[in-house]
Amino acid sequence: MPNLLLIDDEIKLRGLLKRILEFEGYHVSEADNAHSAFKILEKQDIQVVVCDVKLPDAHGVELTQRLKTQFPLVEIILLTAYGTIADGVQAVKNGAFDYLTKGDDNDRIVPLVARATEKAELRQKVHRLEEKVNQKFGFGSILGTSPAIQEVIELAQKVAVTDTTVLLLGETGTGKEVFAQAIHQQSPRCDKPFVALNCSAFSREILESELFGHRAGAFTGALKDKKGLMEEAHGGTLFLDEIGEMSPDLQAKLLRVLETNTFYKVGDTKPTQVSVRFVAATNRDLQKEAENQHFRLDLYYRLSVFEIKLPSLRSRVEDIPLLAAHFVQIYAAKMNRPTPKLSASFLEKLQQSAWKGNIRELKNVIERAVILADHDELTPRQLPFEMQFSTANFTPGVATLAEIEKQHIDWMLHHTQHNKTETARLLGIGLTTLYRKIEEYEL
Repeated sequence: MPNLLLIDDEIKLRGLLKRILEFEGYHVSEADNAHSAFKILEKQDIQVVVCDVKLPDAHGVELTQRLKTQFPLVEIILLTAYGTIADGVQAVKNGAFDYLTKGDDNDRIVPLVARATEKAELRQKVHRLEEKVNQKFGFGSILGTSPAIQEVIELAQKVAVTDTTVLLLGETGTGKEVFAQAIHQQSPRCDKPFVALNCSAFSREILESELFGHRAGAFTGALKDKKGLMEEAHGGTLFLDEIGEMSPDLQAKLLRVLETNTFYKVGDTKPTQVSVRFVAATNRDLQKEAENQHFRLDLYYRLSVFEIKLPSLRSRVEDIPLLAAHFVQIYAAKMNRPTPKLSASFLEKLQQSAWKGNIRELKNVIERAVILADHDELTPRQLPFEMQFSTANFTPGVATLAEIEKQHIDWMLHHTQHNKTETARLLGIGLTTLYRKIEEYEL
């Protein structure tokens, strides 16, 4: 049921309008002044406001601007006993849906409210969709409270609202594409395409065709014209991942686009013009590559206008519990399972790992753990073999000799699939000693 708010200090007229609109199926709230109206709007989800122009504490035309500033999704219809063209024009400029004269336009009020409600509900749906997109692809999708990640998010947010080229640096799996999407989502180009291309996934010839497109007959198999990703990203953002893998001649073509906003398709003689914002990424030391003449130095300078180095997961271990809980929730939902709890020992093992694959590796480990979970809690038993039993997880001077011995025996038992004779042989101890250790450590 749509929610309406009537603002009018004339009790009889307000009561009449309320009965008419309630008969049409609306839920109607009332206010006799602007101050009361703001209180109602703060507490209730109102779609349409029907407001008198002359109120005890405000003028409706000016009030419209204040209402639209504070509640931009609400549609406003103004009513006046003495309408003027100037007031009507100004009301619409201030954001009013329409402007009616009392008495003369009584037959218009119900269909007008219906149209205003329809527009308000559509705007609210669009707003909810935008919020979901921002939550999925914006900076809200980047989890972490550590100083390392917060500093990087702050930098990315500052550059996002500009049109500046961004170079994302960092190890594999640190979330460079996630940051690229977030930068696009918070940019003025957010309503245009975000196109991603992994430069290491194609040969030089295929990459050129994918990136710039080609004309029919440009090479064997080119039967018709093809748009490249550069054109597909027109007006939006092109994310070039693993930019360090691009061949030198394609680097030259990319440099031309950065300098002139034009390029030539494969087999074409006429330039194509585009407006694209570039975000590039690499796990290489691109400056060193350029200095060693493995990457064009002029292109490096054009790409590195604003560099952001993403932290490894090892440098933000305090974020691991938050990330792990998030991934557990995602994978449990995908598998239609209850979300298991994360035991303290499970989280401890996660925080002790080297995470050479960073967040991507953590996601894979969590997915595996959720698949293997037999109970409502994740324990080290669901972790990969090497993470469960590696003695590297013990910090020298913290773990006792007994703890290291227990873990090593447990590791050997798993390695031999609990063949105790073989385990004793590999450990270089007697079978009787092994049984005693198993009993002592409750293995």
